[in-house]
Amino acid sequence: MNSKDLVEHYLTDNAEGMKNVITWFLNEVMQREADALAGAERYERTGTRRSYRNGTRPRSLKSRYGLLTLDKPLLRDIPFKTQVFERYSRVERALENAIIESYLQGVSTRKIQNVISTLGVEKLSASYVSNIAKELDAKVIEFLSRPIESHIPYLFVDASYFKVRDGIRYVNKALLVIAGIRDDGIREILGARIADCEDELTWEDLFSDLKERGLKRVDLVISDGHKGIQNAVEHSFHGCSWQMCQVHFIRAVLKKISRKDQRYVSAILKDSLNDPRKLQDCILELESRGFSRAADTIERFQPTIRSKNLKIPN
Repeated sequence: MNSKDLVEHYLTDNAEGMKNVITWFLNEVMQREADALAGAERYERTGTRRSYRNGTRPRSLKSRYGLLTLDKPLLRDIPFKTQVFERYSRVERALENAIIESYLQGVSTRKIQNVISTLGVEKLSASYVSNIAKELDAKVIEFLSRPIESHIPYLFVDASYFKVRDGIRYVNKALLVIAGIRDDGIREILGARIADCEDELTWEDLFSDLKERGLKRVDLVISDGHKGIQNAVEHSFHGCSWQMCQVHFIRAVLKKISRKDQRYVSAILKDSLNDPRKLQDCILELESRGFSRAADTIERFQPTIRSKNLKIPN
């Protein structure tokens, strides 16, 4: 999975995330169409004006994120015709990519201009394109900063490294992602951030942002074995337990196993994870087969992988 896939998953995991940004963008395009048809912007005094605004009318547009409710502008003296509804399917993916790029590094004005032109709006001024690109960045930041209103007892924390453009260079940066499990069992992506690394201070800062947005008591944080995450959890959520992610635990053990034996060891590990006695038998079996390093890894992480009764959706 690349960085754009991860960010798209993040923006769409919350049902309203991508929908709200796309709705705002298409409404802005229709307002631009109305300006061109009226011969003037709203409240602009000019001799070229052909008509005045007369409010808006709600119109529905089907997208792969659900039904969008758009505000179609109305003009007083002439009918307003828009190409947004006819051409949206041609630009849906390009618009999604622009929104994702906005999150990763700030969207380019060229991409915004291409999307708007495909929707049928031509002769765009450089200032207009620049402004809508900046507003798009702001809308994405607004989504990332939305209040956390539900009780989130469980957090899943992880980081992935990708090449991201930084000025004229492409450098490796970390995408830090925090997902929460609410009391009703629904998963919600709570936070994501591009960072130079995933050290303790970076995780503490991200946890602090979540608390400022309304995150209350957390019972359990699940992650890989990164010490920076563990220390940040200890400092940020007093009384909270930490548990090693079972997927990362299995990966850590399999790194100590030759490739030809990994399938077998993976199978017995998965069968043993929720039973301490079976896990102890697994350690002894690996020792007997000469996999001492793998057995040591299980023994080291054994206290941290006790399963919890989490109601996690598929």
